Amino acid sequence: MNEAENIKESMSLAEVQQIVDNWIKTVGVRYFSPLTNMAILAEETGEVARQMARIYGDQSFKPGEQPELADELADLFWVTVAIANQTGVDLTDAFKRNLEKKTRRDADRHKNNEKLNN
Repeated sequence: MNEAENIKESMSLAEVQQIVDNWIKTVGVRYFSPLTNMAILAEETGEVARQMARIYGDQSFKPGEQPELADELADLFWVTVAIANQTGVDLTDAFKRNLEKKTRRDADRHKNNEKLNN
């Protein structure tokens, strides 16, 4: 059974981190260096941007190209999880703290933004 067969309809971030870790340590052999993963993160961000520019912006796909936004977002998520794993970041805890920070900081900010309330 491969890792893809273990994917459930809904997973916790901890489960995602474990699946990525297992895959990297078996199929992928080992983690790339943090600097290499940072370069891959930048590359994948560019690929998401390319998809967005063609799907929602003014650019068009080349003949034979198809929209692949979901796949590119999954690549971006994968490398983010890999970086979290190799640097000891618990994404569940980090996401919770980040949401709390945003909620405190932006409690009224967006409600009071004229640009969003037109």
